[in-house]
Amino acid sequence: MNLNYEGIRDSEAWQEAKVRLPRYDVQAVAKATKEHPVWLHFGAGNIFRGFIAALQDRLLNEGLANKGIVAVESFDYDIIKEVYAPHDNLTLLVTLKADGNNEKSVVASIAAGFTTADDFAILQGYFKDVQLRMVSFTITEKGYSLFDMSGNLLPVADADMKNGPQKPVHVMAVLTSLLYTRYKNGMAPIALVSMDNCSHNGEKLANAVKTVAAAWEQAGFVDKGFLAYIGDEKRVSFPWSMIDKITPRPDGEIYKALTESGIEGMAPIVTGKGTYIAPFVNAEAPQYLVVEDSFPAGRPMLEKAGVYFTSRDTVNRMERMKVTTCLNPLHTALAVFGCLLGYTKISEEMKDEQLSKLVRRIGYVEGLPVVTHPGILEPRAFLDEVVNERLPNPYIPDTPQRIACDTSQKIPIRFGETIKAYLASPEWNTDCLTGISLALAGWLRYLLGVDDELNPMTVSSDPLLNELQAALAGIEVGDPQSAEGKLDGILHNAALFGVDLFEAGLADRVQMLFECMLQGKGAVRALLKDYIG
Repeated sequence: MNLNYEGIRDSEAWQEAKVRLPRYDVQAVAKATKEHPVWLHFGAGNIFRGFIAALQDRLLNEGLANKGIVAVESFDYDIIKEVYAPHDNLTLLVTLKADGNNEKSVVASIAAGFTTADDFAILQGYFKDVQLRMVSFTITEKGYSLFDMSGNLLPVADADMKNGPQKPVHVMAVLTSLLYTRYKNGMAPIALVSMDNCSHNGEKLANAVKTVAAAWEQAGFVDKGFLAYIGDEKRVSFPWSMIDKITPRPDGEIYKALTESGIEGMAPIVTGKGTYIAPFVNAEAPQYLVVEDSFPAGRPMLEKAGVYFTSRDTVNRMERMKVTTCLNPLHTALAVFGCLLGYTKISEEMKDEQLSKLVRRIGYVEGLPVVTHPGILEPRAFLDEVVNERLPNPYIPDTPQRIACDTSQKIPIRFGETIKAYLASPEWNTDCLTGISLALAGWLRYLLGVDDELNPMTVSSDPLLNELQAALAGIEVGDPQSAEGKLDGILHNAALFGVDLFEAGLADRVQMLFECMLQGKGAVRALLKDYIG
């Protein structure tokens, strides 16, 4: 069996392999979509293929839509050339359930795959089309940034600002140029929907587009009315969203099982830009997408596929519940301690008595009392699913090393917001934040690059890694006194933790816990036993 238009015609073979096939005319839908798309999506990776495209696939299967999605890749063009094109843009989705069963289905809603480098003229044509209603994005948080950490324009963004809308390179300049094409050809309404897993994602997208447009207007590249067009929410909207679904890198065991079932050509590849990707996507079953219902040209009936459409305030509260209380803080705690204790799978950590107790304390004991209730989901039920089903799922090949990436950018939101809530509450004080204090101290211990067995350990990439490790220089595992006075600058850093930990009353405890983990071999484990049980 081969994953392409010709291959899926042999429905009996796929049925024998327990793979669900589309119930609609795939090629007819693709043809209609490519002629006049209603939905474009930037970012052709796993979360799009395994979640977003699968939503539209469901609508197509149920007769609630008659067009699919056009995928656009702005960064790693090899994804289109090496994964999309050989398989007629089809994806094999493998949903991994906690009981060991999995569901396999062919997702055929992606009608075409283009790149911003090679297909810009085609994209311009689509943006002229009044039938285009929405453009969505999963390009990672970095995709929206025009500036480096010092506030200077990135070289590619600087070049785009100076050269105007003719041949842009940065994805935000590409989008702004395409919007200018739409403006010049009738000013039809459109929704631009960031679905990236970052706070206030719609705002980040809007700010980036408006920054480029303002620079081009000042330079005389665009008409004076263009900024007014993209600033009018009745014409161009930037809905906020919250997305949640774990889609790890392709797993070798899944590839092996698919091959044994007779499905050929499923081997993962590593692209020239380092993306590890395959014709299949393996993902967990639980998934959430909450979107601000602001679509001036209309939208697909995605609520029929499980998407929540609601107000911006509700989206913000849902995102806050997930990121500051019920999921992300637990993930970060598992990441740093998992690395220190030699784990390579999140699910294995949840079998660890101390680590399981730690995340339960952070979630149930320290987080829930100050949780932001989103109104559409019960926080305790969401947390129950995370702790009892999602994190322990042994069939999700997710690693603490992956989750530990960019931790400095996550700490102020994932832990700082809860600390702020305690400081603002007359009912609670920070003395009870044992789990959060352990997580913060554990992260600092992790940055030393030595595990609990005193072996050298690779520290995951982080934009502040060099700066933080320089601040910790001279601290030695086995010599707690070497840390005296070394953490003061870090613990005072409100940008790093969301609060000044001295002012929050947590600095002395974090310092003490950190020094305990410097006692020597096994000190991290011993501390967890002492404080968590």
